[in-house]
Amino acid sequence: MDSRSEIHEMDLIDMLSERHHMLRRITESSWNDNSDIYISSSEWYILARIYNKQPSISSITKSVNISRQAIHKFIKKLADKELVEVHNAAHNKKEKCVQLTALGNACYEKNEALKAQLENKLAEKIGEEQFNTLKEILQLDWNIEQEEAQANN
Repeated sequence: MDSRSEIHEMDLIDMLSERHHMLRRITESSWNDNSDIYISSSEWYILARIYNKQPSISSITKSVNISRQAIHKFIKKLADKELVEVHNAAHNKKEKCVQLTALGNACYEKNEALKAQLENKLAEKIGEEQFNTLKEILQLDWNIEQEEAQANN
């Protein structure tokens, strides 16, 4: 069975996951093929949470589905690559805040441009109207997390 027929056999959740994984793989490869700085998908995920902000490490941990230990490991790797700086929070000396360096900002913005190119290719493939409809559907408040939480209580 080829991959096109396999996706037709999947339920919605698996299809979304498969497409997400494919797009992440393409964007990660696009970056890593054109840059001397290797950045993993998880590191991009964290960089996106930091861009134009100075969040605390604990707030990053709360906003992503990655363990606290892994967050610290990724932030250390990003600091070693000189993409982020870690410093004491002004309001709490025990708390650490993270911000992108000039290099981190430049990398993030270059990657955003690569993702925009991929979005343009996707819009060409599926049609501009369907692309915009897909974005609109994904931006809707599905309100299912609250319902699921209430059902589990």
